[in-house]
Amino acid sequence: MMRKWWMVTALILAVQSAPAQSVRSLVNGGNDLYLDRKFADAEVNYRKALEKEKDLVQGHFNLGNALAKQGKNEEAAKEFDLALQKAEQRDTKAYAWYNIGNTHMADQRYEDAVRSYVDALKLNPRDEEAKYNLSYALEKLRQQQQQQQQNKNDKNKNDKNKNDKKKNDKNKQDNQKQNQDQNKDKNQDKNQDKNKQNPPDQQNQAQNRQQQQDKRMSRADAERILEVLKNSEKDVQKKLRARPAGQAKTDKDW
Repeated sequence: MMRKWWMVTALILAVQSAPAQSVRSLVNGGNDLYLDRKFADAEVNYRKALEKEKDLVQGHFNLGNALAKQGKNEEAAKEFDLALQKAEQRDTKAYAWYNIGNTHMADQRYEDAVRSYVDALKLNPRDEEAKYNLSYALEKLRQQQQQQQQNKNDKNKNDKNKNDKKKNDKNKQDNQKQNQDQNKDKNQDKNQDKNKQNPPDQQNQAQNRQQQQDKRMSRADAERILEVLKNSEKDVQKKLRARPAGQAKTDKDW
């Protein structure tokens, strides 16, 4: 919880006479706009005041406030830092460190916020709100570090799982390749043994002889049947019916 945004509401100028639209009126007008929550308009006033007096501590400080209210935390931190550098009063420096811590908290830069609140308390140890915000920032920092460590562990676990999967896939591929090579070798050995028993040339020759014999037998049967047909159709039918059923052929070789 960031509760305090310190606001300078008055300026004391060393010069008694000032232009029509003086630095004093610009800053005071910005303060009124800020209190009305018109932060962008207040920013314009503070910038105009700084154009007239660039080292104005209240101008940088209040501009930082207006920027922070608009969510421009990085720009706000720069303005608070300028106010810190130019400030002479101890309390002003402490408030600047406090507001710098708040901008870091808004950006979840908890470690930077812790350092800023510590610096604020070094200048003003009695600041209860700075103590409260420091405690809050420390708790958020602890949670953030725990989450970062958890994310790191999850990433390492995921990386390990991916590496294990790649390793398992590679081993599986290697085993498959090894099995394929072994099966290929077995098939080659089997074919070699078969070829040794029945060399390809001998097998082909045996098959050709068998086919030629089948053809010769078929033609011989046909010639005999034709010869018988010439003599007597009736005798042919008798002889064909008298042939054993197991000798019938369904494939036509001719």
